[in-house]
Amino acid sequence: MCRSIKTLRPPAIPEDATEEEIRAAALQYVRKVSGFRAPAAHNREVFDRAVDAVAEATAELLAGIEVRGAKPRAAEPGAERTAAEAPAA
Repeated sequence: MCRSIKTLRPPAIPEDATEEEIRAAALQYVRKVSGFRAPAAHNREVFDRAVDAVAEATAELLAGIEVRGAKPRAAEPGAERTAAEAPAA
């Protein structure tokens, strides 16, 4: 089950992880930890809250991670090009 959780940060994926990818990883994590693929009706609320909490923590983690040695991505604020990287005029 956990094998389907993939790395959600560059350079493993070229773009920022989508909300859908983060939620899918959170769901797989909660399934693995709980031992349930789908919770019984009486456990649905706590299961869903756990998925929400893990997804939120994952999004916060990914937003704060700094990958040293990686080239800054153009979409990031402050990711300015050096003279060597700038396109020729």
